[in-house]
Amino acid sequence: MLPFSYEKALSEQEAIAAAAAGARYIAGGTTLIDLMREEVERPERLVDINALPLGGIRVEGSDLVIGALALMTEVAAHPDTLRLQPLVAESLIEGASPQLRNVASIGGNLLQRVRCPYFRMLDAPCNKREPGSGCAAIDGLNGGHAILGVSDHCIATHPSDVAVALIALDATMRVRGPEGERTFPVEELFRLPGDTPHLEHTLNPGELILDVRVPGGPHSRRARYLKVRDRESYEFALVSAAVAMETEGGVIRSVRIACGGVGTRPWRMRASEAALIGKEPARLVFEAAARLAADGARPATGNHYKVELLQRTIVRTLEMVGEMA
Repeated sequence: MLPFSYEKALSEQEAIAAAAAGARYIAGGTTLIDLMREEVERPERLVDINALPLGGIRVEGSDLVIGALALMTEVAAHPDTLRLQPLVAESLIEGASPQLRNVASIGGNLLQRVRCPYFRMLDAPCNKREPGSGCAAIDGLNGGHAILGVSDHCIATHPSDVAVALIALDATMRVRGPEGERTFPVEELFRLPGDTPHLEHTLNPGELILDVRVPGGPHSRRARYLKVRDRESYEFALVSAAVAMETEGGVIRSVRIACGGVGTRPWRMRASEAALIGKEPARLVFEAAARLAADGARPATGNHYKVELLQRTIVRTLEMVGEMA
C-alpha cells in the first residue's frame, strides 16, 4: 500500500471541500482498502465521512428513505424495510457475507468498483484502471462478464445486488456537492463504458450521496430477488433478477424487472415489462417476455450461456412473485 493522508470530516461542508480538492471519501472501506492494498487504487488523501449524520432509515408517506451511511445489515433487518420494501432486504442479504454487511454502507455499495479479475491484475491491460491500455477480458477469461451494454473497451459487470433492486423499484438518490444539491434516479448513477470505461458513475467532483428514496406502492410488497451464482454464499451473480409486480382482476397491472450480472451496469428490462402488462401471469407469458430481455446481447467467447440463463432467471423470479400470497 502506498502512503496516503487521512482526515476525519466533522461536517458535510468539510467533506465536500476535501473531495472537491481531490480527496476520496471513505466509510466502510470494504472495496477501497482492498484496492489500495493491491495498488489498483492510489489515492493520496482520504476523508472519513462516518461522523456525518447520513445514517438511519425513515418513512415519509409510503416512501422508505435510507441514509447513505446506513449499514447493509441495519437496512436489511429494519422493520420498515421488511414491511415496505422486502425486495431491498432480500437483495442486501444476498449481496455479501455477514461480516461485510456489518461495515459496508449503502452509498459505498452503489459505488463499488467492478470485480473483473483483470482490473486487479497490474500486469494485465485494463481500460478502467489505465485508460487506453486495452481490455484483457475481451479475449481472455470472460465467463462472468457482461452481455449487455458492452463496448470494444470494456465488458465488466457491475457487482452491486441492492442496486438491481433499487432500480427495479424506481428509487432516487439525493446528492450534495460544491454546486449544491440534486436528486436523480439511481439508474442514472451508472454510466455505460463506451470508450471511457474508467468513468463509472455520473457524480460530479466532490458530490456526496446523502440518501436513497424508495417509493412505495402495491408492487413493492409482491417482489422477489433471485441470484444465480457458482456457489451459495459470498459470490457475485452470474445472473440476478429483481421483480416487483402488481396484479388486479387476474391480470398484471404493473411490473418492474431489473437484472444484474449481465450488464455493464444494473439493467432495467423495460421491453419485458411492457410485454407483461395486461396479461395473465402464466409461464408461457413469462417466457415470451423474458426472451425480449436478451435483445441486443453481445456475448463474449466464454459467456454465451448467459443469454439463456438470463431468460430462465427472469421466468423463475416472475414465478416466485406469482407464488406470493
